[in-house]
Amino acid sequence: MSVPVRVGQRVSLRVEGITHEAEGVMRYNGFTVFVPDALPGDVVDADVISVKPHYARALLSNVAVASPDRATPPCPYYAKCGGCQLMHASYPAQLRYKEEQVRAALTRIGGLDGVVVRPIIPMQEPYNYRNKAQFPVGLQSGKVVMGCYKRRSHEIVPVDTCLIQHSANNAALAVTGELVAHFGWSVYEETQHTGLLRHVLVRHAVATNETMIVLVINGETLPRAAEFAGEIRRRLPSVVSVQININRKRGNVILGETTRLIWGREHIVDEVAGLKFKVSARSFLQVNPVQTAVLYGKALEYAALTGRENVFDLYSGVGTISLFLAREARQVTGIEIVPEAVRDAEENARLNGITNATFITGAAEEVVPRLVAAGESPEVCVVDPPRAGCQESLLATLAAARPKRIVYVSCNPSTLARDLRYLSEHGFRAEEVQPVDMFPHTSHVETVVLMSRVDK
Repeated sequence: MSVPVRVGQRVSLRVEGITHEAEGVMRYNGFTVFVPDALPGDVVDADVISVKPHYARALLSNVAVASPDRATPPCPYYAKCGGCQLMHASYPAQLRYKEEQVRAALTRIGGLDGVVVRPIIPMQEPYNYRNKAQFPVGLQSGKVVMGCYKRRSHEIVPVDTCLIQHSANNAALAVTGELVAHFGWSVYEETQHTGLLRHVLVRHAVATNETMIVLVINGETLPRAAEFAGEIRRRLPSVVSVQININRKRGNVILGETTRLIWGREHIVDEVAGLKFKVSARSFLQVNPVQTAVLYGKALEYAALTGRENVFDLYSGVGTISLFLAREARQVTGIEIVPEAVRDAEENARLNGITNATFITGAAEEVVPRLVAAGESPEVCVVDPPRAGCQESLLATLAAARPKRIVYVSCNPSTLARDLRYLSEHGFRAEEVQPVDMFPHTSHVETVVLMSRVDK
């Protein structure tokens, strides 16, 4: 098939669908054209910016006929900021797109026709939900700026107030930005790998109103750090932790491996569904506490525990799912690669008086085979991997261990479907799929799946 478009050409077509990255899908003489900011049902004019053998990408120039799904974004930065991708769609439309995304991945990638997919669980108030902010720091016209990266670039869009961040995070970022300029710290320039301050990380515990501020630096020390902490404490009473994180490596990874306390505690304490959790700078905790309770409640329902089960919780983070499960299981073993998270998980178990949960530091791909070889056979396995999903070696180990049920929690429908396909081909059946809108106004969707062992 010949390519019917060229760079610089303007095309005018109806948008037929939307991708998992929230790009509109058009067909020009049968050839696929992806258009950011276009919605299914729009009729748009778009200018082609790149052409590949099987698809092209174009930028939206004009909406000739608006989709009924289209809405006016309430965020003044939305046109440039890359933090959200779907704020130009109504919230009901966003939910529909995400549910369709899960269904399509299960069919197209997973080959799982006929599996039950429940309606996506929405958020009642889909703003100001994020308990964690990570803003890059830079210079623009000689002025220190913080914000989000512009779409498909590392150009910082200065943001004063982010509509999906908790108000405490916005306040902390605003004050920190003022103090960075006041103390005159140099800021990071990534192409030259020069400058000191790279990112500002803020975490807020909604239940306890505790805030942590972490300055990520390209160096070993931060001048006048104690003065900074004192000024932060004076202006933001909710702050209980001020830290620096050292990241001297090139690349996009935000946090380095070394974190040092400037003032206060090394952690904050939050609560989810009656359980308390200590969270340190590098620990993983879901960013939406309201929907976390919904998601983990569904995972617990799918686990169907009776109090007699031995449970493995893989990629266990600070022990959130593990402790949910431990209240209903005989024994839970959490496996997590980040040492700080494991220490937090152990402390969280003590904090909640839970004695039947243990935690192991290591890669799940290495620890699980060792446990199985030692005779630790789980009746239930819960898996909550990063976006890349599970390594095939881990899936093979799970299949060999033959638990009665696998509960798979995922933030990426594509890798989820891939892994479910493997498990379906190795003795398990997908029983039910539940999408949860953990990240309103973005293209991301969280999903929890129940898989049962097939006994031949």
